[in-house]
Amino acid sequence: MREYLLQTLESGGTLSLHAILLRQTAAAVIACFIFLSYRLSHDGSIYSKKFNVSLLALTLITTTVMIVIGNNIALSLGMVGALSIVRFRTAIKDSRDTVYIFWAVVVGICCGAGDFSVAGIGSAFAFAFMLVFGRVKNDGRVLIIIRAARVNEEKIESIIFKRYMRKAKLKVKNTTEESVELIYEINKKILDKADAHGSMISDDIYALGGVDYFNIVMQNDDISS
Repeated sequence: MREYLLQTLESGGTLSLHAILLRQTAAAVIACFIFLSYRLSHDGSIYSKKFNVSLLALTLITTTVMIVIGNNIALSLGMVGALSIVRFRTAIKDSRDTVYIFWAVVVGICCGAGDFSVAGIGSAFAFAFMLVFGRVKNDGRVLIIIRAARVNEEKIESIIFKRYMRKAKLKVKNTTEESVELIYEINKKILDKADAHGSMISDDIYALGGVDYFNIVMQNDDISS
């Protein structure tokens, strides 16, 4: 029984050079589609050429690992143990990056195992999905940052409330004995719509006097990521 278990754990087939090249080529071809998909779904400063190239390498490396493991259970258990001690601390700039990392790993596993149809069909669906929904961004959020004399605190809050009602959310209020800093979050469309039907909000705030600054900061994917 013991010998049987040892033979089972150590059993594994040796692939020919042709099979290895075929699996690596298939992985490389599909990795190019991952590369293209990432490029199409990212733009501006959020796009990273280095990360995109890393996706290509990750696909091929995962394929190589799967080819090495093959049907050898003992080797696969040892590989899992070795990889479990590796800790990756690279910050993810965009939540979509996690999708691409997982996509690259899955393609590598499928190609390394020789399941080209699964890798190809799955990647086709993933490519189409990311092509349609990959460029979806968060609605434009705007931060209104106001620093003024503390005596104007209630007046500023009143102006913001009358103009935007409850659509402007107070996120931060910093106060000192002499000054107050208010940070509101509001949708850019609501901000533009309100300013289009009257005076600019900045003009109303500065008219109070004692205002140090009035800033409007865009919160988009390029900045918040």
